[in-house]
Amino acid sequence: MNKPHDNEPLQPSTSLPRLEVFLLDDDADFRQYLEDILKDEGLEVKTFAQPDDFFDCCQQKLPDIAFLDMKMGRFNGMQVLEQIRIRWPELCVVIITGYPSMDDMRATLKLQIFDYLTKPFSIEDLRSTLERAAHTLKRSLTIQEKLRDRLGRRIKVLRIDRKWALKDLASRSGLSISQLSSIERGIHLPSLEALLAISSAFDKKTSELLQEIDF
Repeated sequence: MNKPHDNEPLQPSTSLPRLEVFLLDDDADFRQYLEDILKDEGLEVKTFAQPDDFFDCCQQKLPDIAFLDMKMGRFNGMQVLEQIRIRWPELCVVIITGYPSMDDMRATLKLQIFDYLTKPFSIEDLRSTLERAAHTLKRSLTIQEKLRDRLGRRIKVLRIDRKWALKDLASRSGLSISQLSSIERGIHLPSLEALLAISSAFDKKTSELLQEIDF
């Protein structure tokens, strides 16, 4: 089982509203571990080992956030995600996987997932995802927030299409890995200089990149 980093203090967050979370993962130990963490954060949690049970519960009442494992033995996470998008296109989905591949990441991003967490992820990364999801669910995004979100997603898709890691984009753009990570996650909007550097790394004009996200 790939848990979040075990040496981090589990101090409850005070910034999260009471959200309902569904977790679909075939690993019983990980389900219990993540359920405990999410409940410590004040969230309501239901866990599922099989897609049919997850779908049945969603049919009765949709959660605020769904955490979905991509590798579940005989169950294909991508097929589950496709069904979620057909049935509930607006559901906030966070992908969790211990075996990420560029092809999987590219495919899931195109299906409008909210975030992608790779096991073992940090407690800080989990909280950041939850806080951003809660913020998005709470109200309509401002123009600036929409720009941050769309631009970050587009940059990540372009990077994955080229099979680049963050360090590859960093070396091509001259920006730091942490700076690029915060941009891709929609936490920070790049400066004009950073946007020019990123566009150049992809052999694109800045205007072309903005057109691709309808801005």
